[in-house]
Amino acid sequence: MSEEEVTYPVTKEELTTLREGLAKEFPDDHKNISDVYVESIASKPYSKDPTIRRPLEYSAEKLKDLMNWRKENATHLPELLSLAKGGESAPAAVEQPEKFAKAKAMAAAYNLGAIYWHGLDKQGRPILWIRTNRLPWFPDVESQINVIIHMADVGINLMPEGLTDFVCIADSHSPPPPHPQFMLNLLSALMKGYPDRLYHLVSCPVGSIMQTIMNLCLPLMPTRLSSKIVLISKEDAKKKMGDMLLNGEDDIPTFLDGTADHDQFYPDKGTVNDGLLKFDYDGMIERLTEAVKKFESKEEE
Repeated sequence: MSEEEVTYPVTKEELTTLREGLAKEFPDDHKNISDVYVESIASKPYSKDPTIRRPLEYSAEKLKDLMNWRKENATHLPELLSLAKGGESAPAAVEQPEKFAKAKAMAAAYNLGAIYWHGLDKQGRPILWIRTNRLPWFPDVESQINVIIHMADVGINLMPEGLTDFVCIADSHSPPPPHPQFMLNLLSALMKGYPDRLYHLVSCPVGSIMQTIMNLCLPLMPTRLSSKIVLISKEDAKKKMGDMLLNGEDDIPTFLDGTADHDQFYPDKGTVNDGLLKFDYDGMIERLTEAVKKFESKEEE
């Protein structure tokens, strides 16, 4: 695992300046970005000179780029999920056939049960699991990326107070062949939509296919992102995963040779609900919320 990175102090006045700029340009969405996250963005080392903090103007521009990206790619997704939950005969679906078609495709991507939040790491960061063996060989790229974006927002909104980043763990036993457009869109989402949100992207166990994928992707990533990639071999998986997960080895899932059964909550092809959205979205929210509450209550003891 990488060492904790250096950060620099941000004054209250600087934080206020950044927040006021966001509120002025993005009155409808700026509250979705917390003060802790704004401060986190501003506190990082400057890429051109890591011995100093990012200039305030640089941080302001980075936040502006983020908000513009959200406006184009993220803010409409909760409405699509609501349409999918409503079903084909709901008035909103009948009145908006093109939008409902996107909602239906997004529900199908959710129903794969390939991407979900479950549990925390030892510092309380939510964990986004990716079951690569459940991903299709020829994905609906737009819908799959929409699910990842929407999932990221969900986890960020449920984080324990004071945290700004999350962990992503990918089961790499038998991933589909790398799909170039999907990989490019995923990298774009991580870099433009969620800068400094990803703490670690863990791939386990690493085999030849995943090595090929990473050899394709790493040269495309900025150093700040590529340094967060953690590759774990099958031999090291039990110890390293146990060191990372909140409850140690008890939290290692069965698909990584542990005992925690994720499939009872997130079955293949999703069979929890009737209707278009068969994935247990509401149950996922409830379980993550409960995990965060338990973590925060222990921290207060």
